[in-house]
Amino acid sequence: MNKKQFIYVLLIILLTFLAACSGSNNAEENESNQEKEDSTREFETAKGTVEIPSNPERIVTDYYGGELLSVGANVVGVEPTAFDNPFIADLLKDATDVGYPLNEEKVLELDPDLIVVMYDDNYEALSKIAPTIHIPYGTTSDIEETVNLFGDIVGSPEKAEEFMTEFNQEAEEGRKKLEGIIDSDDTFGIYELTNKGELWTFGENAGRGGQALYNALGLKMPEKNAGGESTKQISLEVLPEYAADYMFLTTYDPENEGTALKDLKDSAVWQNLNANKQDQIFYNDFDTFYRYDPIAVKEQIGLLVDKIIERKEQEE
Repeated sequence: MNKKQFIYVLLIILLTFLAACSGSNNAEENESNQEKEDSTREFETAKGTVEIPSNPERIVTDYYGGELLSVGANVVGVEPTAFDNPFIADLLKDATDVGYPLNEEKVLELDPDLIVVMYDDNYEALSKIAPTIHIPYGTTSDIEETVNLFGDIVGSPEKAEEFMTEFNQEAEEGRKKLEGIIDSDDTFGIYELTNKGELWTFGENAGRGGQALYNALGLKMPEKNAGGESTKQISLEVLPEYAADYMFLTTYDPENEGTALKDLKDSAVWQNLNANKQDQIFYNDFDTFYRYDPIAVKEQIGLLVDKIIERKEQEE
C-alpha cells in the first residue's frame, strides 16, 4: 500500500468513527430528552396548565400537609398550624415551618420540586421557585375525591388506593361496633361555639368530625340540617330546632377564656335540650376535631365510636 492509499484508508476509518460517535451522541441526546419528558407532565389547575414532576420528591405546601402525607408524599415545608395537628405531627418531625403566607426565602432554601397551595396570596412568586399548583378550598367534596386527587398529584395512585382500603375498613369496623349501641333513628349533630359566643352547625364536609360521623359511619344528621349548608350560623334561641339525640360541640377559644362555653352551659336553652338531659352531649377537643384531612378523618372514626360506646357503658 502506497502512501496515498494509506492516507485514503485512514480517512475512511476516521470518518466512520466520527459518524459512529455522532450517532451515539444523538442516541444519548434523544434518550436524555425522552427521560426529561417522562419525568414531567402537564397538570390542569385553577391557574391553568402547569408542568409538574411526574414523581415529586420535595413538596412544600400551605394547608395540604395531611392530604399529601396520606398518599406518601415527602412534605419538606408546611404552614405552622399543621404542627398542631395531632394526627400528622409525628410525620412532620423533619419538615420546616414556612409560615403563612408562605415565606418565599424559607421555601427557596428547601429547594422544592413542587409547591401545592390552597390560597394564592403569593402564587406568582412561588411559581418562580418551583412548579406551583393552586387547589382552592372546597375543590373536593369527600375523602375519596381528595385522596385520589393528591395521589394523582404525587404520581402515586396506588398509595391513594391503599389509603382508601384502610379507610373503608376502619369505617366498616366502626359501624359494626355501633350495632346494638345506638338506634337506627338516632340523630347526630355537630356544633361549634366561638369565643365571641357565635354558634354554628356543621355538615359532612367541613371538618369537626363530619366526614367521619356522616360519611364513614353513615349516621343521621338532624332533619333541619339534612341536605342543607355545610356550615350555618344559628342563634341560641333556634338551637332546639337543630338539636340532635347526640350532640358534638367544639369550642374555638384560642385564649382559653372559657367564658363563652360557661355561658352556653348555663343557658336555659342548653339545659333543656334532650341531649343534655340524657347526657349525650360530647365536648370535643378543637385541635383534634377541627381537622379534615384524610389522615385525621380516618382517626376520628375510632375516636367518635369510642366516645359513644364509653358514654353508653357509663349509663349502664
